Amino acid sequence: MTDARDHESHDNDPHGAAGAQVPETTAGASGTVDQPADPIANPGLPEHQWRPTDVDPAMEKRAERQVASMFGLSALCVVLFVIAYFTLDIGDNHDTVLGFGASTVALGTTLGLALLLIGVGIIHWARKLMADHELVEMRHPAKSSDDDREATLAALNAGLEESGISRRPLVRNSLLGAIGLLGVPAVVMLRDLGPLPGDVYDDEEYPGAGLERTVWTRGMRVVRDVIGTPIRAADLEIGDLVNAVPEIMFATDEEGEHVLEGVELNVAKSKAAVIVVRMDPADYTAGPGRDNWAVDGVVCYSKICTHVGCPISLYERTTHHVLCPCHQSTFDLADSARVVFGPAARPLPQLPLEVDEEGFLVAQSDFLEPVGPSYWERDGE
Repeated sequence: MTDARDHESHDNDPHGAAGAQVPETTAGASGTVDQPADPIANPGLPEHQWRPTDVDPAMEKRAERQVASMFGLSALCVVLFVIAYFTLDIGDNHDTVLGFGASTVALGTTLGLALLLIGVGIIHWARKLMADHELVEMRHPAKSSDDDREATLAALNAGLEESGISRRPLVRNSLLGAIGLLGVPAVVMLRDLGPLPGDVYDDEEYPGAGLERTVWTRGMRVVRDVIGTPIRAADLEIGDLVNAVPEIMFATDEEGEHVLEGVELNVAKSKAAVIVVRMDPADYTAGPGRDNWAVDGVVCYSKICTHVGCPISLYERTTHHVLCPCHQSTFDLADSARVVFGPAARPLPQLPLEVDEEGFLVAQSDFLEPVGPSYWERDGE
């Protein structure tokens, strides 16, 4: 007795059923034909060929030393990366290698080799030292049974045993050392995430660098962003919000060159950008010690959100609330920029304002607290 599905599949076969190979089947107790015992016929595998490292202990040890050497060289490349980072100069006059900066070439080469050597070492380990035998695995339903899960865990444990990682401390320890040292470049490169106070980013080279200061100084005019025109307090109407920056952003020297440009300009602007708002003086409540920080209802706050540093300027003039578009932190500008909603932990820093002889808004001083996101040392400084 044959299964109707066999006839159907044979009838649809353009080559006919004569040359078809029917998988071996098993008969059930009722006499009907069950599913094939082996869904895919065994194609036959050639006799297993042992690798030299499987049969020759000397070659096995040699391969183990090769793998460990690659991991050791990777660790050495990481050390060279750190040395190159701190010893090779950068800037307009740095030495060049094939048209590229020596620092860039050295950092890219050493870090690239460190990663490459770990990858090559792992591949060499797998091809020469890990267990080498063929496996056949049938497809199974998407949801695994408890038995399959137990079998999987057993297979993983067997894989760990076959990898020889417990029997080969030289390979294991050199791999762990190489991978562990890869964290060092990441820590070193954190230095480049922003300017820091000290001999690299000092006041002369990067004005306003560091966590606690900006380029705002006493008497510096508040000017409109992009165009650089000064802001006269009398020209602002109730409800106006102006994106502004310090005047030094547009200042030029005797030769007509900008005082700040390039990296210096970006560093300064990233921290000194502000928003200027005018409201009814009756709506404004000055914070402790801030009685003279506003000019006839004109107040000035940092544009940098104290949550993660996003620029903000979404203003609701009826409530005097300003919203950060990134995570919806909301600040009440009429109440010292107090946080009324969202994840921000502290108010926006306020810039003390006054007017000069011509009636233009100027700063009384720099911000009296660090601008931007909070950091753990801030309250202890």
